[in-house]
Amino acid sequence: MADSERFQNPWMASDQTATHATHFRERQSSNSDNLGIGERAFSASGAAFLSAIIVNPLDLAKTRLQAQAAGVAYSHPLSNMTSRMACFGPNMMFADLRCSPSCNRAGIQGTVSICPPDCFRYKGTLDVLYKIIQQEGFARLWRGTNAGLALAVPTVGIYLPCYDILRNWLEGFTDKNAPTATTYVPLVAGSLARSLACATCYPIELARTRMQAFKVTQIGKKPPGVFQTLLGVVSHVKSTNSPQNSLQGYRVLWTGMGAQLARDVPFSAICWSTLEPTRRKLLSLVGGDDANALSVLGANFGAGFFAGTLAAGATCPLDVAKTRRQIETDPIRALKMTTRQTLMEVWRDGGLKGLFTGFGPRVARAGPSVGIVISFYEVVKFALHHRYTSS
Repeated sequence: MADSERFQNPWMASDQTATHATHFRERQSSNSDNLGIGERAFSASGAAFLSAIIVNPLDLAKTRLQAQAAGVAYSHPLSNMTSRMACFGPNMMFADLRCSPSCNRAGIQGTVSICPPDCFRYKGTLDVLYKIIQQEGFARLWRGTNAGLALAVPTVGIYLPCYDILRNWLEGFTDKNAPTATTYVPLVAGSLARSLACATCYPIELARTRMQAFKVTQIGKKPPGVFQTLLGVVSHVKSTNSPQNSLQGYRVLWTGMGAQLARDVPFSAICWSTLEPTRRKLLSLVGGDDANALSVLGANFGAGFFAGTLAAGATCPLDVAKTRRQIETDPIRALKMTTRQTLMEVWRDGGLKGLFTGFGPRVARAGPSVGIVISFYEVVKFALHHRYTSS
C-alpha cells in the first residue's frame, strides 16, 4: 500500500491534507531515524522532568481523594486523647490543636482548642489543595515530586524512545507484510513500551504514591523521602514474617504492579491510538511540509492534551485500584490482593462513584501532562535534527 493511500482515513479532510500529512510523516520518520537512543532519552527525560513539576499538585490531590475513600484517616495528629497525653503528658494545659492558625471553627474540649473533623476531610480537588496549603504549607503541594523526578529519566527515558523505535519498526514491517494492521501499530507499540518502563522502575512509583497519600503524624518531623519510605515498607513486612520468609520484604516493593500495568497498558493503547491520527490531522492543518518548531509544539500539545484526557477518564477505575493496592498497610493482605478483588471491594464500598474517585484531578492532570511531555519531546527532537542537518 502506498503511503498516500495509507493516510486517507476519516481524520483527513481532503486529498490535499492527506498528502501534507503523508509528507510530514515521512519527514518525521526520517528525523527520528537520525537520532540515537541517548538523544531520544534526553528529549523524553527533559519532558518528564518539566511535567512532573507542573502537574504534581493535581496528582497529589487525586491520590489524597482516593486514599481517603480507601479509609486513610486525615485528621490532626493530636486529635485523640492518647496522642495528646503521649505528647504533652498528663498535665497538658491549653493546647492549640487547630488545623491551621487562621481557622476559626475550633471548639474547646476541656483546655484544648481543636477543630471539628470536617476541617480534615477532603470534599473535592480544590478543597484538597486549599487544606494542604492551610494545614501543611504551600510547598507540600509538591510532596512526592522528588520521586516523580527520580522516575523521569528511567521511566519516560525508556518509554518514549522505545515507543518511537517500536512504532517505526512495526510500521515498516506491517506496510510490507500486513497493511491492514498498520492502524494498530501505535496501540501495540505504546502498550509494550509502557510495560517495560513500568516493570523497570515500579518501586519508586510505589514510594511516590505512599508519600502523597500519608500525612506526617508527628509535629515538626520532616516527611520521609523515597529511600526512607521504601525502607519502611520493607521493614514492616520483615517484622511480620519469619526469617525464612524475609525475602517477601523485597517482593512487596512490587506489590500492586499488576494493577499499575492494568491501568497503564490500556492508558497507553488508548492514548497513542488517539494521539497519532489527531496530531497528523493538526500538523496537516498548520503546514505539513513547512512545519516549524512552533507548529510542531502546538500540534503535539493539542493532540497530547486530547488523547491524555480521554485515556485518563477511561482508565480511572484502574487508577483507583492501583492507589488502593499501593497504600495497603497490612503486608500479608498486600501480598494476597489482586486487581480484580480490589475493584470488587471498591464497587461494594462506593459503587460507580467509588470507581471514579479522583476523576477530576486525574483528568485535569493527565491532559496537560501528556501534552507537555509529547510536545517537549517532539520539539527537542525537531531541534536536534535541525542542528545535525545544519552542521
